[in-house]
Amino acid sequence: MPRIRSSSSGSGYEDLSSLAGSVAPGSLLSQVRGVRDPGDELEMTASTAGVVPDDTFTVDQAVNAIGFGRFQVRLSLITGLCWMADSMEMMILSILSPAVQCTWRISEWRQAFITTVVFLGMMLSSPFWGKFSDKYGRKTTLVLSGSFLFFYGFLSAFAPTYVWLLLLRGLVGFCVGAIPQAVTLYAEYLPVKQRGKCVILLEQCFWALGACMEVLLALFVMPTLGWKWLLGLSSLPLLLFTLICPWLPESARFHAASGQSERALSTLKRMADDNGKPMLLGRLIVDDVSTVRRGALRDLLVPELRTTTLLLWFIWWASAFCYYGIVLMTTELFELSEEDLCSAPQGWEGAEVCQASCKPLQQEDYIDLLWTTLAEFPGIFFTLLIIEKFGRKKTMATEFFIYTLAILTLFFCVKSRAVLTVTLFVCRGMIAGMFQAAYVYTPEVYPTTLRSIGVGSCSGFARLGAMLTPLIAQVLIYRSPFASVIVYAFVAMTAGLACLLLPIETRGRPLQSSLSTAEFQ
Repeated sequence: MPRIRSSSSGSGYEDLSSLAGSVAPGSLLSQVRGVRDPGDELEMTASTAGVVPDDTFTVDQAVNAIGFGRFQVRLSLITGLCWMADSMEMMILSILSPAVQCTWRISEWRQAFITTVVFLGMMLSSPFWGKFSDKYGRKTTLVLSGSFLFFYGFLSAFAPTYVWLLLLRGLVGFCVGAIPQAVTLYAEYLPVKQRGKCVILLEQCFWALGACMEVLLALFVMPTLGWKWLLGLSSLPLLLFTLICPWLPESARFHAASGQSERALSTLKRMADDNGKPMLLGRLIVDDVSTVRRGALRDLLVPELRTTTLLLWFIWWASAFCYYGIVLMTTELFELSEEDLCSAPQGWEGAEVCQASCKPLQQEDYIDLLWTTLAEFPGIFFTLLIIEKFGRKKTMATEFFIYTLAILTLFFCVKSRAVLTVTLFVCRGMIAGMFQAAYVYTPEVYPTTLRSIGVGSCSGFARLGAMLTPLIAQVLIYRSPFASVIVYAFVAMTAGLACLLLPIETRGRPLQSSLSTAEFQ
């Protein structure tokens, strides 16, 4: 679930930067219907007002005129590889922690902190990478972060002690915080008509593909070579991305906004040549987006938005908490399923699992883990199928309630491996789809000047949920799996009710540019 973040860019793409940094696999899905969302910051500019002279054009106008073609296809493969590598680094958390616990005989608390430190690094790095990208460009950010991410990821395979592993995984998390710039760069070269669908396909499909590839790699590596080899091999996609980065173009919008018009024109001409389309004639200008007022965090809590904002913060927190909870808990349940889960006192009645009895995952476990990971694909399609028919609020609530009912089946002493796998499959699919619906609803409900900060603040609460969930999925589960199930069921059910309590339904509602409309009253 592949991971949302806020950017201070003045390029007019703050919304895409915010949507790209999410903790959960389901990023940038607000573009399903609001494909003009990234351009909303330009609503008050000269070009969108139709007063730009005939002999001038903007980057947006050039991209829309040239259209979608071979240039974007190549770009999607390169940036998709980066996003897939990000997903692999997230998915490995569910495999690494139990393996390290068995190897070094560490406590459940230390095991959980291996996961938490990655999300902590991501949270701390978000402001840094956002400002770095605004100053030095998307490509520079991706090359630098990708190189360090490969270095620290590969170096993790040689960690001699638990402390060294924590340090290196924290640095991995810090570098992962820059990966969403790949989606931002990709979106800045997409025509407005294709932007929504292409961003969805890139973010969701490559994220799910990366998660599945990580499980397949673990299936062949873990039984024979162990987790250190898995860490090393999992970093290779980042090495490949770094090697092919010389082809990756810098954002033409960044070049234009930073006064490098010739470089921006050169990239646009290259795109036109690759797509077999003529280049616009005239002089390239930069939209005056600096005149658009951008909101502050306190603006999200004005009377018109206070209820919506508070409910969304909780919904996003619950989404990440439940998503990464089911990802981490899957491997733990497969370990416990080798015992009689319903008997006392081996865990179900509160006794700790003896470290000496730790059992590594077997081939059957990895196959079942692959099946549960594949659930993200039908989860995406299920959401796309019902979101326009039932609306955003009811879609999110429905998926939370299905997640609740599915996870509650684990309360009834599931001894069948097939039933356990199907249950986890449904939970994973529903919560991945819920994330998708949240990405659609959140940018739609906020006006243009608050959209970026609104999505960014929700992303922050999602990361808090991701940081806390290891305490339940990897610590509490060994003391009482019943209690763990109840916690996730309660959080999901409460979040579902919060979805229904949202005061605004955005289906069929135009994107708002200010708070002056009656729909916010």
